[in-house]
Amino acid sequence: MPDRNDAVALLEAWVENDGLRKHMYAVEAAVRHYARMRGADEELWGLAGLLHDLDWEKYPERHPLTAVESLREQGYPEEVLQAILAHRADFTGVEPTSDLDRVLVACDELSGLVFAACLVRPTGIDDLTPKSVVKKLKDRTFAAGVSRDEVQHGIEMLGLERSEHIQNVIDGLRAVAEELGIRGQDVSR
Repeated sequence: MPDRNDAVALLEAWVENDGLRKHMYAVEAAVRHYARMRGADEELWGLAGLLHDLDWEKYPERHPLTAVESLREQGYPEEVLQAILAHRADFTGVEPTSDLDRVLVACDELSGLVFAACLVRPTGIDDLTPKSVVKKLKDRTFAAGVSRDEVQHGIEMLGLERSEHIQNVIDGLRAVAEELGIRGQDVSR
């Protein structure tokens, strides 16, 4: 099975946009956090989070089909490919059925909102709370590219309280805050 180093090399070869790269690393961190919480295979789940938007920049009209075809040829596990396909069920027709599928959907858009919230705070993620994220979630002009409907759908799929899921994503991103540049001293605003 390809490992994280292989996945990072793919990400660096396929994705040029720094913002998209950070998003993919953020989703990986949130999904890994859930894997640890649920006693799942953190490496496997991390691959799905890291590679879920691999072809978004180069092949947006086919996303995620082109990436999945390539990943399948490279020997990535079907569980990872299923999760990647399921995160765009509206396009692929592959519904989220496994815990990994649901976690990836639930973490994708919310990770983007949490990341954006960190960038506008002088303290970054250091003291970020679910309450602060909820305020940003309600402001549809903030991080307007984040689908609020998809955030809500993800929360419902997990069956958690909104604030609990937000806290889990915050905790996941805190683990890689330095790499993402969202610690208080790193945020440039």
